[in-house]
Amino acid sequence: MKSHYQFSSVQYLNTDLNSIWEFASSPKNLKKITPDYMLFNITSKIKNKIYPGMIISYNVAPILNIKLNWVTEITHVFENKYFIDEQRIGPYSLWHHQHLFELENDNKVKMTDIVTYKPPFGLIGRIANTLFIKKQLESIFEFRRSKMNQIFNDK
Repeated sequence: MKSHYQFSSVQYLNTDLNSIWEFASSPKNLKKITPDYMLFNITSKIKNKIYPGMIISYNVAPILNIKLNWVTEITHVFENKYFIDEQRIGPYSLWHHQHLFELENDNKVKMTDIVTYKPPFGLIGRIANTLFIKKQLESIFEFRRSKMNQIFNDK
């Protein structure tokens, strides 16, 4: 029986590390790269830049427009390299999201997201993951890839 799942997304952006870091490390840009149907809204007062220990609270409606509170903590930050957010309160039993940035030889930035998650409710959560959670995560990150391409590759 699987206790947790992992999802990853990789894309290459025509930009420099400083530019992508400026964008990705600002919580205020999250709404720009989240599908509208999620009804995403930051509910806490936040700084423009992330820092270790930063708590960010959101409202989000991942299923049937049912709004949920979600609280994440930025646990690790290495400027221009990576940051990690972890759920403190929210819909998952476990949510650990790594955001990685690497300069490639062709002067593109490789942006990798690695999400390790565990749905709640044991067997029911595992069934829900098979039926729709995994597909929804893939859809959200496909939207994110498209938006990041518009911002950084379609200049």
